[in-house]
Amino acid sequence: MIRINGGVCAAKGFKASGIHCGIRKNKEKKDLSLIFSELSASASAVYTTNLVKGAPLTVTKSHLQNGKAQAIICNSGNANTCNANGIEIAEKTCELLAKELNIPQDDVIVASTGVIGQKLDITPIAKNIPSLVKSLSKDGGDDASEGIMTTDTVKKEIAFEFEISGKTCRIGGIAKGSGMIHPDMATMLVFITTDVSISPEMLSKALKTDVSSTFNMVSVDGDTSTNDMVTVMANGMAGNDKIVEENEDFAIFMKALNSVTVYLCRAIASDGEGATKLLECTVSGAKTLADAKKIAKSVVCSSLLKAAMFGADANWGRILCAIGYSKADVDVSKIGVFLKSRAGKIEVCRDGSGVDFSEDEAKKILSENEIDIEINCGDGEYSSVAWGCDLTYDYVKINGDYRT
Repeated sequence: MIRINGGVCAAKGFKASGIHCGIRKNKEKKDLSLIFSELSASASAVYTTNLVKGAPLTVTKSHLQNGKAQAIICNSGNANTCNANGIEIAEKTCELLAKELNIPQDDVIVASTGVIGQKLDITPIAKNIPSLVKSLSKDGGDDASEGIMTTDTVKKEIAFEFEISGKTCRIGGIAKGSGMIHPDMATMLVFITTDVSISPEMLSKALKTDVSSTFNMVSVDGDTSTNDMVTVMANGMAGNDKIVEENEDFAIFMKALNSVTVYLCRAIASDGEGATKLLECTVSGAKTLADAKKIAKSVVCSSLLKAAMFGADANWGRILCAIGYSKADVDVSKIGVFLKSRAGKIEVCRDGSGVDFSEDEAKKILSENEIDIEINCGDGEYSSVAWGCDLTYDYVKINGDYRT
């Protein structure tokens, strides 16, 4: 995998744009984004498990029944959730965009992010769709990335180049996600594009398989969002032999997809609302994969541990506590824990009990902005990784006046 520039425009045949249309009061912030493929593409998505869902998810799920799409439109600043006419607005948005792009309405994926329960006027979207389409550019990935941001402090985009059956292929993605993020796909907006030729069925299989070990292993605050999803479009313009089964080419594609998703997972977790540190919890030696996932999730979700990491306090007992209520089948007497960062690595627990360690050294290690929590269950061969962030004063401040 070779990292390249371009984000969602890195793959052949993709253009993007992002503009301010007027949903947000701040005219300096883009609030409407578009990603477009020159050709109809295989497409797949996974959606939030929250029973309260934004209207765009309902519309997108209906549109993707045929496994095809050609455009993604997303607004920020208003989530289009719990609106009496939300479906109507989402469908109208697709209709207007399809007409402007001269593509079928069902080939449009629609997404939305922002405040829940606020009335959404389609006027600014309708008025600016022609400008949004006109702004499409091979260099527009950066603008599209900016247009989907809410409380994000940085844009999140990545792209890689690789080979399948002798053909150069590319895959790229953008994401938004800072708060309301908790395992139970999906808990953020992620848009991925690739020029790989792959059937809708195999693309769906790849995405669902990957999500279980990537985006479903990210938690910022324990709140599962109402609006979010991960989508992939693959337009086949790389010219590789079409992937229609699980073979070596499919494995290469899975690796490329995972390279994008892991990068975006880390980017989302490190940009958690108010966060100062990225936490990566690696669990090894578990009896089953399910146990490894339960433990890793439980640790990164612990508010007490997150607060300790903010204070650079090696309070490792909170890690054991989180393991204990994770419902994983684990022998506590075999657990070992290390804390690690660029400043070093320190053992804090062996065989379920504490070991002598330097508090000063631990403080130095935990004062870095990326912390690794390594847990060995000593009871099996399965492993898993989860990502989270510290819990700071600013998280409460941001969410205390989110609407204003």
